[in-house]
Amino acid sequence: MSNASPQEMLIWRSLLFVPANNRRFIDKAHTRGADGIILDLEDSVPAGERPDARRGLMESAALAANSGADILVRINSQADESAADLDAAVHPGIRALLVPKVEDPEALATLSNQVSRLEADRGMAVGSVGFVVLVESATGLLRAEAIARADPRTLALELGGEDFALSTGMVPDPETLAVPKQMVLYAARAAGLIPLGILGSIADYADVDAYRITAQRSQRFGFEGAACIHPSGVPILNEVFTPTAAQAAHAQRVVDAYADAQRAGSGAVSVDGRMIDVPVVERGQKLLARLQAIRAREAAAAS
Repeated sequence: MSNASPQEMLIWRSLLFVPANNRRFIDKAHTRGADGIILDLEDSVPAGERPDARRGLMESAALAANSGADILVRINSQADESAADLDAAVHPGIRALLVPKVEDPEALATLSNQVSRLEADRGMAVGSVGFVVLVESATGLLRAEAIARADPRTLALELGGEDFALSTGMVPDPETLAVPKQMVLYAARAAGLIPLGILGSIADYADVDAYRITAQRSQRFGFEGAACIHPSGVPILNEVFTPTAAQAAHAQRVVDAYADAQRAGSGAVSVDGRMIDVPVVERGQKLLARLQAIRAREAAAAS
């Protein structure tokens, strides 16, 4: 029966995109309360401004990490841009690279080898910079399981809704994206990765009530967190992807009742009018471990 240590559990309820060329946004990023800050070198930064953004990346990372957020960097997919991004981003203090438009497991492994060489050259532990992999095309979706297992550096998997919709000719909304996002979730779970995302488009943030409903639905389907492009999404994601007091209390009753039944030599136990079996107990244990890890993260950020 699982009993994950909170020290080993990576908590990314909210990952806030911040353009790596926008100093005003970077200066405020650490005040937003996000578990992670994604310094973006890709879509939100014009190509002509990327060299300056790269040169200032580690200073930006230090500023964004002031309240304890993990720092991630979204790199570009083109080979020349990617090489320059890696040179700027593979340094101590960067927790992960957000790798876009992944379609080929072997290409991901090749990218990992490039990162390993940079880590070794810079005296870093090889593997210390993780990957968050973005599947953003029909080709990538059909290879999602292989992509998820392609490299041990990969920590999380997510479907990029806007690019995926472009690839498939669909309108990006909760209805059209539900199935592909769930497919990526299944690939992530099968590989032991964190499934990230909401069952809609991250571009739909203006209606906060609708955004909250979408996030709640996503949590019920098994997602553990999501990226957002506006600070207004951060408190919603943090709330939705944190177990409630009622959920925690129920989980504790389940775990305690099952332990009491085992000590008494009984395999059958009822909690709140429902029979409890091993999967329910394990679900309760995981919820409590996650809540403990969240509290540890929040305490560290507040100190």
